Amino acid sequence: MGVQEKYIGADIPKKPETIYMLRLADNALILGQRLSEMCGHAPEMELDIALTNMALDLIGQAKLLFEHILTLEDLAPNIDVLAMTRPLEQYTNCLLVTQPNVDFAHIMLRQFLFSTMQKLQYEALLGSHDKTLAAIAEKSLKEIAYHIRFAKTWVLRLGDGTEESRARMVDALECLWRFTGEMFECDTIIANAVEAGLTADFTSEYKDWILEIKTVLAEAGELTPPGTMRMILGGYQGQHQDHLGHILSDMQFMQLRYPGLKW
Repeated sequence: MGVQEKYIGADIPKKPETIYMLRLADNALILGQRLSEMCGHAPEMELDIALTNMALDLIGQAKLLFEHILTLEDLAPNIDVLAMTRPLEQYTNCLLVTQPNVDFAHIMLRQFLFSTMQKLQYEALLGSHDKTLAAIAEKSLKEIAYHIRFAKTWVLRLGDGTEESRARMVDALECLWRFTGEMFECDTIIANAVEAGLTADFTSEYKDWILEIKTVLAEAGELTPPGTMRMILGGYQGQHQDHLGHILSDMQFMQLRYPGLKW
């Protein structure tokens, strides 16, 4: 029997609450998977441990969200099936978190751009009518604060460091900036979640986020975001680049090859 014949899929969520929470979970899961690729490959042992711990933080956040989703809507028999067996177009993470680990500058800038957004996103959940979700957000914010502090330190060091490190940070900024607009896109998913009382609308803080990012970049060797650049969207709607396909080919292998696998 081939892999396709063994395939066990998850249902598509219907409730506004679970649709939005799945987006949060996918963001954390995919970025956690990306960071886990650096285990054993970071420039120094301390950095290797730090990146691995950040990956564990994010995957832990995803686990809590997937577990809570299944208490609200019967989408899969367990969180492994929900997290690991969906086809590519059913993953609703933003495109930024799928971008490759080109070098340490790309990894740190990607983390800083995402985590500063995630902080606003999770702060908006603290007043949620869903007390479990609010508790998950409160716990996660402690981890996110460390992620921001760690990534910011390296953005500053690399941007204001050697000619080589600055050039790499400039290249990272050119590559990654075009994916930042999607994170603050106020689409129907967010609008429905706000209407349902699940979250406040954090996308209204986009200008404050831009100001914070520009302030840090200015300190990092007077870096500036690209002036005019078309933002690339689609990840939240399941329209992904090849990068996610490569991530899923590794991440999903065991669950698709051995359905119902338990550790």
